[in-house]
Amino acid sequence: MPKLTIDGIEIEVAPGTSVLQACEQLGIEIPRFCFHERLSVPANCRMCLVEMERSPKPIASCAMPCGDGMVIRTDTEVVHKARKGVMEFLLINHPLDCPICDQGGECDLQDQAMAFGFDRSRYAENKRAVKEKNLGPLIKTFMTRCIHCTRCIRFADEIAGTPELGATGRSEQMEVGTYIEKAITSELSGNLIDICPVGALTSKPYQFNARPWELRKTETIDVLDAVGSNIRVDARGGEVMRVLPRLHEDVNEEWISDRTRFACDGLRRQRLDRPYVRCDGKLRPASWDEAFAAIAERLEGLDGSQIAALAGDLCDAESMLALKELMAALGSANLDCRQDGAALDPAARAGYLFNTTIAGIEQADAILIVGANPRWEATMVNARIRKRWLMGGLSVGVIGPNVDLGYRTDHLGAGPQTLQELAAGDHAFAKTLAKAERPMLIVGMGALARPDGAAVLAAARSAAETFGLVKEDWNGFNVLHTAAARVGGLELGFVPGEGGRGTAGILDGARNGEVKLVWLLGADEIGADRFGDAFVVYQGHHGDRGAHRADVILPGAAYTEKNGTYVNTEGRPQRGKQAVFPPGEAREDWKILRAFSDRVGRTLPYDSLEQLRGHMAQVAPRLARIDEIEPAEWQAFGKAGKMDAAPFASPVEVFYMTDPISRASATMAKCISQIVGEGEKRTGTDG
Repeated sequence: MPKLTIDGIEIEVAPGTSVLQACEQLGIEIPRFCFHERLSVPANCRMCLVEMERSPKPIASCAMPCGDGMVIRTDTEVVHKARKGVMEFLLINHPLDCPICDQGGECDLQDQAMAFGFDRSRYAENKRAVKEKNLGPLIKTFMTRCIHCTRCIRFADEIAGTPELGATGRSEQMEVGTYIEKAITSELSGNLIDICPVGALTSKPYQFNARPWELRKTETIDVLDAVGSNIRVDARGGEVMRVLPRLHEDVNEEWISDRTRFACDGLRRQRLDRPYVRCDGKLRPASWDEAFAAIAERLEGLDGSQIAALAGDLCDAESMLALKELMAALGSANLDCRQDGAALDPAARAGYLFNTTIAGIEQADAILIVGANPRWEATMVNARIRKRWLMGGLSVGVIGPNVDLGYRTDHLGAGPQTLQELAAGDHAFAKTLAKAERPMLIVGMGALARPDGAAVLAAARSAAETFGLVKEDWNGFNVLHTAAARVGGLELGFVPGEGGRGTAGILDGARNGEVKLVWLLGADEIGADRFGDAFVVYQGHHGDRGAHRADVILPGAAYTEKNGTYVNTEGRPQRGKQAVFPPGEAREDWKILRAFSDRVGRTLPYDSLEQLRGHMAQVAPRLARIDEIEPAEWQAFGKAGKMDAAPFASPVEVFYMTDPISRASATMAKCISQIVGEGEKRTGTDG
């Protein structure tokens, strides 16, 4: 452990710690542009210069490892003069764009110029101009502002795994770009905006929309996938202006996916802002009383077996609990939160959780991915796998779609047969799993949301036990969800009760007339023709598939418009917070259900969110332990049986549109036309 002295203070640090990091441990702020904690160290901006005893000139503190007996000074005249000189060089060609730059107020260069910049320029030469680069529909470039810190290049290469950015030319002629002009194809490209220390890379959809000091900032949780990324929602008035990442080392670190960041414009499009009732085949606006009366009238004379409820993928735990208890009060055991029909056993937690945890991926030395495309289904999980792969010593095998995940994989096969061969030890990758000290298996919805999903789950469990994935201090069996509401629904028991129907049974009953009324709580992934002549109540926030089929529409609140509890794929409960109010007459989902229960004489026993959460803590105590993961006991799950030979297919066909919010987003539509569409074009002279 090297000991050194910084500004007269002695400190002992871990081997490999840089001088810059040692300074920060003492609370000494060192200015920097190129250095980033999660990227390699290029030491090319020279802003972090400090004075070291016996060194003939200042050193770059980000690239200098601490040594025993070092004496560092960070607040001397030499240091200040060096930093002012560096800042003067950086500003030689930088345009005076601060009044119109979207980075204004959040710009590292602006902040450092205030601290170390001169009040005049000594250079009379013309400023250079650099042509803008077209990086696609998400990132706006102003490359004249670029200071060549290379953060964007290193992020694309190291974190995103899509080395599409690079530098051409040298010195003043150096330019950062994509060599051949094209849209960036990474699902993490929006993070380039965050790491750019100047205004060279800004958000194209957000361009010229607002200033940071105009925005109301709310820390909440993303629900557009099952990772539960921590985000900050910036709103002005009743409109969400942008979504930014929030630091959570165990979930998303400091990154978010492009869908999480840019689909927020879908929150204000195709919204349901008033109740509707279908009359003579057409939906017409109605009052809340009329909507409730229409549902209550239809419920008259129905017994519990003729009523059913399905919860969608974006629901909060509070609303699912309220709907479950409303159905129980009506005598119905027909309910399910698995609208895709995934074969998950709610009685066995280990059979539906990401047991290793997302942070635990960094300890694995072999990973088998079955029926999943984590790059599209859970981008932040895929980024964590790539992070582990870059450390070295990780083997990744894939059974299912053969896609580029951003790291080296061995494609073992396409379907269940390969999984059986692997479990029997008849595959070369079986030896890799057997030798691994901490092996992992990741099963996706592409393997479980099939008619033979229960058999696939049983086969995956058998493989996990065969290769010793489950040990006293390690559980390598993982289910990768795509729906933010799924684990919360399973924890609450939003599944068929005794004698009740699941998703398939509800749809069959609706088609043959046995189920007369179906309540959809944000369930938008089921075709309208699958409900037969049943009376459909849709409670949700967008005019999506569920609303098109509905006989009564009850306008609910989107995730940014309500306080709610969400449980991510690893079983971590997190609280989302209200950033804006729902539009028009829309209301929070649990309030709608509470009001309707009173209308039909089945009043739910809570009048406030606090009372509902207190009740939920009694029903499912784990949901009250926010941001804590409770390990699951290993037990039998799945149902052994014959598996279909059909290959596994990812449930996510297009990354940019997976839910009602992203399907309503104009930005996501542009991504499909400019990124997906361009990628599918044929190359060569044949067009």
